Amino acid sequence: MPELRHSPVPGPAWLPGPALLGVLAGASMFRVAAFREVGGFSPRLWFGGEEELLAIDLAARGWWMCWAEDLVVYHAPSTAREPRRRRQLGIRNTLWTTWLRRPATSALRRTGALLRSFPPDRASVAAVTEAVAGLPWVLRERRVVPPQVEDGLRLLEEPRRRSTARRYAG
Repeated sequence: MPELRHSPVPGPAWLPGPALLGVLAGASMFRVAAFREVGGFSPRLWFGGEEELLAIDLAARGWWMCWAEDLVVYHAPSTAREPRRRRQLGIRNTLWTTWLRRPATSALRRTGALLRSFPPDRASVAAVTEAVAGLPWVLRERRVVPPQVEDGLRLLEEPRRRSTARRYAG
């Protein structure tokens, strides 16, 4: 794993490593108390990008996440994969997370950027259709993040846009 020397998200000096506002579920560990306080992974978002909502909810509740170089997390992913469905869930869940937590202006801006980034294929159309169908529950459960968390999420928009870490292509 490459060394992470800085983060676009400013964090307190006492953190043992760079501050994070997002993680990969299978490559992370959380304090049990923090995980339980925010309700864990949303069962609605299972499986694909569910950690994004968890990370945002942790930050909104004041829990800091950071890169800790001295920790090692082992993950044995399932060998059973459905790439098309997994991509659909990732797209749907990313849209849901955006709509659930971002202020309206940011949610609209981010939705537009996301829609432009998805490949124009059946899987993407199915994912967006599924996301739109979930709008009634999304609007019922919507809780906008505090301004300081939104500031951090805005700081990450451009690095995420340029990143090849999570692409919903294929």
